[in-house]
Amino acid sequence: MRILILGTGGLGGYFGARLAASGADVTFVARGEHLKAMRANGLRIESALGNLLLKPVTASDDPTSAGVVDLVMIGVKLWDTESAVEALAPAVGPDTAVVSFQNGVDAIDVLTKKFGRQRVLGGIAHIAAVIEAPGVIRHNGQLQRLTFGELDGKSSARVEQLLAQCRKAGIDAVVSDGIQRAIWEKFVFIVGLSALTTLTRLPIGPIREEPLTRELLANVMREAAAVGRAKGVDLAADIVEKQLAFVDTLPADMIASMLGDLRRGNRLELPWLSGGVVRLGTTLGVVTPANRFVYTALKLHENGRHPAVSAKNDA
Repeated sequence: MRILILGTGGLGGYFGARLAASGADVTFVARGEHLKAMRANGLRIESALGNLLLKPVTASDDPTSAGVVDLVMIGVKLWDTESAVEALAPAVGPDTAVVSFQNGVDAIDVLTKKFGRQRVLGGIAHIAAVIEAPGVIRHNGQLQRLTFGELDGKSSARVEQLLAQCRKAGIDAVVSDGIQRAIWEKFVFIVGLSALTTLTRLPIGPIREEPLTRELLANVMREAAAVGRAKGVDLAADIVEKQLAFVDTLPADMIASMLGDLRRGNRLELPWLSGGVVRLGTTLGVVTPANRFVYTALKLHENGRHPAVSAKNDA
């Protein structure tokens, strides 16, 4: 299976390396020092599930370098989605499947507009992984799950092929017959996790233990779910309770990638998470005060470290 990994961050780097080590023909798209280190030293995965050094590694800053592939897995930051989709177009042939494992709920619309619904799969990823150093991915905890499926919920040969490849690689993979609902379920979770860990600059452990921050977490999730229902997504009545129960199973030191970006002074995915809930709520007539509060509180950091913050200090 010829796979193009568009975005070799924590998500793309981890899953791409596991797939490549299992025999898949994987090309990674990366840039800067990360790409340079991968070419020189390989791609290293540090994980409680087993370390891995993928060397040599096929990596480029040009998405067209692999030619036409069987599958494109997209893991770039949300602000890069449209430009990345334009750049990868030559790699997408008549039989290529394209799947986004990004956060947010906008990717399917972007992909279907560009490539047509017949080429697009839906997908979500559950993993805590970051670029620890150029060429090195640190996987925190043991959760590493990919969920994917056809947009119409039907089975297909390409989905079964990807499932088999993931299982061969030791990846916890699930095929969903309701992937668009699953994407929104993940969105409810990730909006809450991103909002509260970034807002408080703390991991999830103390947030879920303090009644006031736990209630704010629940309210952020409730608003995301309400927006989803207003868009016609069939979300369970108890989705927030289920997501809070899932939060209670997470490692106490888990943070959202958005907090990592804030700490490093990087651009945030805020406009597509809490900001996305506010935007969609405004369009659909759903009030979203909790997410508006989060969006407002973090707005000045949206495009990276604010000039008023010392680079020596935590943002």
